[in-house]
Amino acid sequence: MASEKIILGIDPGTTVMGFGIIKVVNKRMHFIQMNELLLRKYDDPYTKLKLIFERTLELIDTYHPDEIAIEAPFFGKNVQSMLKLGRAQGVAMAAGLSRQIPITEYMPKKIKMAITGNGNASKEQVAKMLQGLLNLKTLPKNLDSTDGLAAAVCHFYNEGRVEVGKSYTGWEAFVKQNPKKINN
Repeated sequence: MASEKIILGIDPGTTVMGFGIIKVVNKRMHFIQMNELLLRKYDDPYTKLKLIFERTLELIDTYHPDEIAIEAPFFGKNVQSMLKLGRAQGVAMAAGLSRQIPITEYMPKKIKMAITGNGNASKEQVAKMLQGLLNLKTLPKNLDSTDGLAAAVCHFYNEGRVEVGKSYTGWEAFVKQNPKKINN
């Protein structure tokens, strides 16, 4: 009997959230979809978070992923940007956790390394490699969607490895792994 799994990859952001979906059948990847949620036109940060949550739930309810791979916020110099990115990631994670879908975080360098063999690869290099791996006819103008797709492919490549990143199977697992984040 064929083993099948659907992986949703998310590149969180408060300006653009990229996502990609692959189906794995008998250890082979098949491209399903990639796209992005454009949030530039919204000024209110809470509206953006609400839209990220709703779009993530919509993707989950439409494609029924078995697992979610999400890019972790990178540590940059701009603290405000990192806080916004962390909120966007948290909202997307909350949507997955609300549906009991296991989530694994990957650092950007780990995703790039899995796709290209170079942790410092450019977005363009990652996109080109994905185009070849998944036989994509064209690439999108903006590469946020290929970043989301890259997270899904990275997760596929890391399947079965002992340490793939932080992984949560639900709220209970998150609470157990993060006791200091809980206020009593």
